[in-house]
Amino acid sequence: MTAPAATLLVLNAVILAVTDEVPRFLVLEHHSQPPDHDGPALPFGPFEPEHHRTLEIALRGWVDEQAGLPIGYVEQLYTFGDRFRDPRELAGGPRVISVGYLALVRQAQLSGDAEWRDAYDFLPWEDWRKGRPKIIDQVILPALHHWAGDADDAAEGRARRERLSITFAADNAHWDMERVLERYEVLYEAGLVQEADRDRGTHNGKPADDTNLCETARTATGRLAALDHRRMMATALGRIRGKLQYRPVVFELLPKAFTLLQLQQVAESLAGVSLHKQNFRRLVVNNRLVEPTGQQDRRSPGRPAELFRFRRDVLYERPTPGVGITARSGG
Repeated sequence: MTAPAATLLVLNAVILAVTDEVPRFLVLEHHSQPPDHDGPALPFGPFEPEHHRTLEIALRGWVDEQAGLPIGYVEQLYTFGDRFRDPRELAGGPRVISVGYLALVRQAQLSGDAEWRDAYDFLPWEDWRKGRPKIIDQVILPALHHWAGDADDAAEGRARRERLSITFAADNAHWDMERVLERYEVLYEAGLVQEADRDRGTHNGKPADDTNLCETARTATGRLAALDHRRMMATALGRIRGKLQYRPVVFELLPKAFTLLQLQQVAESLAGVSLHKQNFRRLVVNNRLVEPTGQQDRRSPGRPAELFRFRRDVLYERPTPGVGITARSGG
């Protein structure tokens, strides 16, 4: 009998903050994740049953050790366990299973090699706050149409074109802000992100097209990350965008007292769309998600803005106290 392959359980943290209207991931610029030259990694560490009472305690310990950051809100995101997602497995190493967690924090000073990086540096097609990103029509869709036309048969070609409409709003289809992971996976499958080129030759990798069109797309579609960590980032951003609709997660990223403009800017930065100002304010005030503090923000020039706080009683009053997302026309 063949001995079962060893398995290594690793914990990864996708930590998200919003500062100055920019959503940022916490990454490690120098790390031991292979291959070492592949770019930043998310905080990670092995689960050691003899030392760690729970997975979450272990995760918090690794984040504190690597970044000097205590994390508050945290939830399990997804389990990433594809074969050969870690190249050491090809050389006889263990099968690496990563349990991903999502944490929301306010940006703070970090220690070691940890840094904050703009989330849209990794996922540039996701930011629609200034309208439809040019990269979609100028780079991504031409390359994806080439990929659809290169299908083995007509049925596969139709299926690919349908995916373009569903994910990247081709042919005037609706843009679904929550399909972040699906968009990244289409790009990976089509060989249009740097990970696809890097993973060629592994059982896990997709063959990357070497046409100039696809090579241009791989350069333009964002920063490379270690292993499948950009997939983890896409999973996390899609999860957050969904939760904006029905959970008050946005308040984890704000100070205790904030203006309605600050609240809207954080929601917009996460959703990647520009929101109707009056509709948004009417929703959060009329639905009693926030309450006035009786104070004003005098730090900004002009007329002082009223300060609000999250009204926690809403958690007991209804099951879906999200901020809601109503995008501006064209966004």
